[in-house]
Amino acid sequence: MTARLFWRLATLLCILITPLATAGDIPGAEDHPMVSRYAGAEIIKYEKQAFTEISLAQMPIQQRGGKDKNPGAFLELEGKLTRVAYRIPEGRSTLEVYRNYEEALRGAGFEILFSCKNEDCGGKPAGRPFNEIVTPKDLTVKMMFHEKDQRYLLARLTREDQTVHVAVYITKAYSIGGQDKNRVFVNTQVVESAPMQSGMVKVDAKAMAKGLDAEGHIALYGVYFDTDKADIKPESGETLAEIAKLMKSQPSLKVLIVGHTDNVGALDYNRSLSERRAKAVMDALVSQYKIGAERMTALGVGMAAPVASSENEAGKAKNRRVELVKR
Repeated sequence: MTARLFWRLATLLCILITPLATAGDIPGAEDHPMVSRYAGAEIIKYEKQAFTEISLAQMPIQQRGGKDKNPGAFLELEGKLTRVAYRIPEGRSTLEVYRNYEEALRGAGFEILFSCKNEDCGGKPAGRPFNEIVTPKDLTVKMMFHEKDQRYLLARLTREDQTVHVAVYITKAYSIGGQDKNRVFVNTQVVESAPMQSGMVKVDAKAMAKGLDAEGHIALYGVYFDTDKADIKPESGETLAEIAKLMKSQPSLKVLIVGHTDNVGALDYNRSLSERRAKAVMDALVSQYKIGAERMTALGVGMAAPVASSENEAGKAKNRRVELVKR
């Protein structure tokens, strides 16, 4: 099964198990297409950001005070954030709701990285540091949460060019009267980690020449490929044109075109993929822009020359690149 087909099937599965919206949803809110809504649930809080930083709990939280007081307890991520909080129908237990989310995520190919329940999440009689951190402060009015009836999971689905993390926090609440007494509430946070919108800062022929003269190489992030493929995407045209402009302005310039990947996948496969991508760039410059093939050499080094840590998605995005190296 190809990576693209796997990704589509995983997304489709989540869509198929997602019940329709209810009349109780707040205006403008919607489910994330990869995360199921518990049947009959109402959206009471909704937030969406195109690119931001977020910390997701990956172990019990023992102290109040967030990251500073709980070193290592959070997974630091960058990417597109969708946060949806739900009010669950009456009569449901936190366990029942948790099992539904767990089953749906596993069925869609997600790996469960961390889970906890009740006081094992870190809540103590003296306070509730876990749900204070993972639950939006304005979820409901006049509401408290039971550290003795809460569940949480952190799950991940990874592909070469995108990783999705899902955090689900489930708790039973009590309030001073009202419809929310003893109701179960769910807070879902979905982080889609991928390169931020590119093209915001242009690397033109002049910048390429300056980088080659100063450093002997320059990284280009404006050449795009589909997952696990070496076919250049149409939106790469502007960067290819600038490379050609550079080559034509310096007729004696010879370069290596070097492909790089992140560390997801086998070493030999990534080396082969990066070489095929570098070769595709070279072929495009020859066929479309009439740059002499003898002036370019295509190489692929896979994951062997990172420029950032691959422990997080922002670093992986920086490592996926094409470089020009002056010969």
